[in-house]
Amino acid sequence: MVAIAFRFPAGRYHATPWGHHVNEAEVEWPPSPWRILRALVATFHRKGWEECHAVETLDALIEALSGELPAYRLPPAIRAHSRHYMPQAESNIARLTFDANGRRVGWIPDPNNKAKTKPDTALIFDAFARIDPKDELVADWPVSLTDEQRSLLDGLLDDLGFLGRAESWVEARMLEDWDGEANCRPSAIAIDTETGEALEPVQLIAPVPPAEYGPWREGIVAEYGLDAKTLKKALRQIRDTLPETLAGTLRAETSDLQKAGWSVPPGARFITYQRPYGCFMTASQPRRSRRKQSPDAVTTARLTLTGTPLPRVEDSVRIGELVRKALMARSSKGNGDQRIPQVISGHDMPKGNRHGHAFYLPEDSDDDGHIDHLIIHAEAGLAGDALQLIDRLDRLWAHNRGEWQVMLEQYGTAGQISGSRHVGQSRVWYSTTPYLHPWHLKKRFDIEDQILRECRIRGLPQPAVEPLPAVMIHGKLRRSVHFHRFRSKRGLTQPDTRGSFWRLSFSEPVTGPLALGFGCHFGLGLFARRDED
Repeated sequence: MVAIAFRFPAGRYHATPWGHHVNEAEVEWPPSPWRILRALVATFHRKGWEECHAVETLDALIEALSGELPAYRLPPAIRAHSRHYMPQAESNIARLTFDANGRRVGWIPDPNNKAKTKPDTALIFDAFARIDPKDELVADWPVSLTDEQRSLLDGLLDDLGFLGRAESWVEARMLEDWDGEANCRPSAIAIDTETGEALEPVQLIAPVPPAEYGPWREGIVAEYGLDAKTLKKALRQIRDTLPETLAGTLRAETSDLQKAGWSVPPGARFITYQRPYGCFMTASQPRRSRRKQSPDAVTTARLTLTGTPLPRVEDSVRIGELVRKALMARSSKGNGDQRIPQVISGHDMPKGNRHGHAFYLPEDSDDDGHIDHLIIHAEAGLAGDALQLIDRLDRLWAHNRGEWQVMLEQYGTAGQISGSRHVGQSRVWYSTTPYLHPWHLKKRFDIEDQILRECRIRGLPQPAVEPLPAVMIHGKLRRSVHFHRFRSKRGLTQPDTRGSFWRLSFSEPVTGPLALGFGCHFGLGLFARRDED
């Protein structure tokens, strides 16, 4: 048995199924056997493996894997897409105009076609499957390999950079003695015969068995007379895309196959796989049922943040403030003179509702030191216009710091949000960003007393408090001075400018997110749960 695990560090898998146009926004899920084997062949030739292994070893490996169809273990995924208008041919545009900073500001129309003041554009869809970067997709082949073939496969997987389009960064590894259960198999029956559960059929492209390729090729050559000494251009193109070995077909350029008129690559076939019906519905389900869900039940939203580079965890308070600013700006733009939702701005809240408005909490979910998610939590509820406003937030922009795409991933009550260590129930919580005490220190009113008072005000049980010297971020110990600890709003009284880290142990599980102290609404004083305790 040969099992290969694929992990997508960027959380995205981009691949268009064979025979579909990119604008159909289809995603090939799971990756077809043909795509995986072509990626191995490409890695062999592009990463210099010819110097270590003979090409015949690669061909034997490819043919061994082509002899059987793999079964897959699919992780939870979300079908997503982005769209943009791509400029087309600019022959009707005389030239562009730029400002003093070199930014494009307009177009000067062609004098022969003055009615044309802008270039043509086309709406382009970019579909992809969104996967938790920690999850692995497993492809399991029921074949046996020689030691040399296993060594080569192990090396190729180690060098594999992407699978599908170049945006689909991948980390692959061979699993020894994988005993997991596959949930996507080749079958013509759309029912799980053991459980009676209905399945979703999907067409994947796979190599034909090696023993069938030779006779098929000979039949094509004889039928079209491709063995003649002189051929017309069209027939010559067909013959050039018919290598003698099955492994050779995976080296063919897609453009050459299209020029030759192949609707299916030589040596390939379509196989019907059965995958779970819910494989694309795990986290997008709450968004689809939004109208049926009571608005009062929504208190927490989790958004993904993408871009290169992502902001650092040390800048959490800057990003928290930026999210609130972006929401308020979008509200003003979209609602005209209407008021910004109180729960978003935090202004004019009812008396005594000090922490009922939104917390903007940046999150580093994969511990790489960069913020990749945002949690917006409000005890007063994210109802109606507030939730719509969050849903419309698609971009963050910071002057001289970067630009990032934002997408709503989940929303509901705090207990319905999954995948975050800042949300959920736990008895033990520990700092991930510095806690800045909100009141001035006095005799018999030190930092620990202030934490206990805040817990009492929030209606939390009194915890056992233990100071921590530092926190670990991506393998580095970071002290509070490494973080940005100041709000951008002028005139604020800030009793603590240094900050500290703490571990809170409650007598009973407490539901997060939990953020305390100065700037807690913007990512300072943020705690994460520790499940093992």
